[in-house]
Amino acid sequence: MSFNAARVEKLRQRLSEEGLTGIYVTNLTNVRYLSGFTGSAGSCFISDKEAVFISDGRYDTQSRQQVQEMEIFINNDAHINTLASTGLIGKGQRIGLEGNDVSVNEGDKILESIQDCEWVTTSQIVERIAMVKDESEIRATRTAVEIADAVFQQIVPEIRPGATEKQIAAKIPYGCKILGAEAEAFEPIVASGANSALPHARPTDKEVQSGDFVVLDFGAKCGGYHSDMTRTVVVGEASEKHREVYETVLEAQRRGCETATDGIACKKVDSACRNYIDEKGYGDYFNHGTGHGLGLEIHTNPRFSQLDDDSVYENYLMTIEPGVYLPDFGGVRIEDDVLIRQDGCEILNKTPKELMVLD
Repeated sequence: MSFNAARVEKLRQRLSEEGLTGIYVTNLTNVRYLSGFTGSAGSCFISDKEAVFISDGRYDTQSRQQVQEMEIFINNDAHINTLASTGLIGKGQRIGLEGNDVSVNEGDKILESIQDCEWVTTSQIVERIAMVKDESEIRATRTAVEIADAVFQQIVPEIRPGATEKQIAAKIPYGCKILGAEAEAFEPIVASGANSALPHARPTDKEVQSGDFVVLDFGAKCGGYHSDMTRTVVVGEASEKHREVYETVLEAQRRGCETATDGIACKKVDSACRNYIDEKGYGDYFNHGTGHGLGLEIHTNPRFSQLDDDSVYENYLMTIEPGVYLPDFGGVRIEDDVLIRQDGCEILNKTPKELMVLD
């Protein structure tokens, strides 16, 4: 059985638990997860007996190359019309519809097209199955992490006084692709000096100066799966303030990694980092969650956050990334990708985390 077929079987089990006879999947990430299709127009219908993929003529060849163990329908009509014409949905069936991903207009069209069943709005059914990664997903993520680690080593010599944030950032997508990634995981963050106190700063024309913190947050994408790492360096001489802030974040990140294990509440991992930063007097300057899930999207559930009531379990892929951001001075974030194990977590990144001071 292929990985995709195994995922369909898990979905069928979940549908049975939810009292559903089928689900119409339109979220493209979920379509890829279930079918293997990587194009921009596709949907799936999964029931206890049927597994159907629908697309249009642009993707006839591609879908037949990529989609595994599903019946394929290629039609230039609306996907729901194609599904209606197959007769796969009948009277008395309870069919799930991904409520977070269907617009009001699309929902109305679906309800009008197939009226002799009960449509049930669902949330996160496929996504929750996807939280537990299989061997193929873990392997792809490991490769993405290895490439990001290697790119960091290539980028370090570029971080010097006079280089602009944009110039440094431009080397990251190139490095990812040269080393075998299909793309960078997201638009890289390169932020220096006061800009490094902005957690989601975009690279600017600002030149790196001696005495700057420089935050580098980036990742690679391999086989559709994302890595996401952050390292912070100091250019020139590191002051006592630089070292104090950096060591605070480093210890907080270490505690988060030490806490993350099978069955632990997301809030507890967040607290392990947040409480230490608060003890050191920087609690007001840690203004985001401690981490997030990784997968076919760069940010997935669950989240290491005080707002998340979930827990993490074996074979979840997560980030652990506390930070401290001091306005007009600079910020520090340290981030690793981790694989949750029964007895702890495996830190996938191999890039050292001790403070790096660049001459």
